[in-house]
Amino acid sequence: MNSGDTAWMLAAAALVMFMTPGLGFFYAGFTRSKNVLATIMQSFIVVGLVGVLWVLIGYTLAFGPTEGGIIGKLDFIGFKDVGIIPADKPVVGEVTWAPTIPHEAFAIFQAMFAIITPALITGAFAERAKFSTFLVFMAAWSLLVYAPVAHWIFGAGWLGIADSSGINALDFAGGAAIHVNAGAAALAAALLYGRRKGFGREPMEPHNVTYIVLGAAILWFGWFGFNAGSAGAASGQAANAFVVTNTAAASAALSWMFASWALTGKASVIGAAAGAVAGLVAITPASGFVQPWAAIVIGGVAGVVCYLAVRVRERSGIDDSLDVVAVHGVGGTWGALATGLFATAAVSGLADNEGLFYGHPAQVLDQLAAIATVWVYSFVVTAAILKVLDLTLGLRVSEDQEELGLDVTQHGERGYVIDEGSGLPVLQFAETPPPSPAPAPRVQPEGAGSGAGS
Repeated sequence: MNSGDTAWMLAAAALVMFMTPGLGFFYAGFTRSKNVLATIMQSFIVVGLVGVLWVLIGYTLAFGPTEGGIIGKLDFIGFKDVGIIPADKPVVGEVTWAPTIPHEAFAIFQAMFAIITPALITGAFAERAKFSTFLVFMAAWSLLVYAPVAHWIFGAGWLGIADSSGINALDFAGGAAIHVNAGAAALAAALLYGRRKGFGREPMEPHNVTYIVLGAAILWFGWFGFNAGSAGAASGQAANAFVVTNTAAASAALSWMFASWALTGKASVIGAAAGAVAGLVAITPASGFVQPWAAIVIGGVAGVVCYLAVRVRERSGIDDSLDVVAVHGVGGTWGALATGLFATAAVSGLADNEGLFYGHPAQVLDQLAAIATVWVYSFVVTAAILKVLDLTLGLRVSEDQEELGLDVTQHGERGYVIDEGSGLPVLQFAETPPPSPAPAPRVQPEGAGSGAGS
């Protein structure tokens, strides 16, 4: 047991936890003001919901001793035998994840991954989801989609390097397990939830760009724990992950901003913030395998590719409200593929799992297999879950509730009310506040929305 490693992993877990409320601010800034609290709540409550489910059953499904490489056995149900002994020596099972830290430290670090992944999906159906159904969806998705995929890649499953007889895909911190997984689910959710009322006809511009920048900054900060913590120790590999995380985010913030500037004539603040997030997404699977120069390439390409994906989405008519597919699905796909190009044993120590540019073209095929598997599984199972929920509980609020806003209709509160005496925004708690005046009609291009494509 190493006290330095343990301290770092606990701090890293706290950093990753902080990302989820940061995501709430990031997403809330993109929505209209009548939905700001509901959007933040969707991220915040996932911390509670999945936090409980992870202890009860999620952890053992993801990291329990493997059942044929498909799912974890129930040895760790309720955190049974997950204690303060090192994570490579549990009372039962075959866990060998982090030999210098307590098993509980490893488990709580992974809990934060399990929490933020379903929270990412919420941006695809912002401003129209019924809250009660949303809770059921988050619980079902966590257990039926996230846990199996995490087992395949992070656990002893058939897609990751823990099982040498399987695919052997490299995914240091979750490019496929988290971002491709969430992106595929977001595409299914956007299609099953359908478009927002007035989409393509009414203005749906971000109501608070300051929240967007604040959220992006919190995400950037927390991502150091996300990626560097995935080393499982305070090691040289953790230091490299820290450096390349910052480098890729910086590169992508610039490339998205410049791409947007070239096409619109303006240096977009939203574009820089969204670009940073795209770079963070793309470097996630590669952060423990690539050198800093490669991070510049990975981030730079991510900023441009994800920006172009947003533009394509705008023309498709799909109402992925906050561009989860473009940023996380596309960004995660590029990052997972780039890992197969740039991975080097100089960082990872894995001579048999270097990338194409280091003489191992087969690694690209392993990466593509993992990407395709996660896209298909997550999309199909998510669509099935949502279809069942739509037929039973209903996915969406009524049109009248959507018009009034989810803050009022789902939570009985409003984020802002203008005090006529001072002109300052103040918080109001009321069950039935009067609706805000409808905005003046304005012509907007078909497909335009409140996503990240500025």
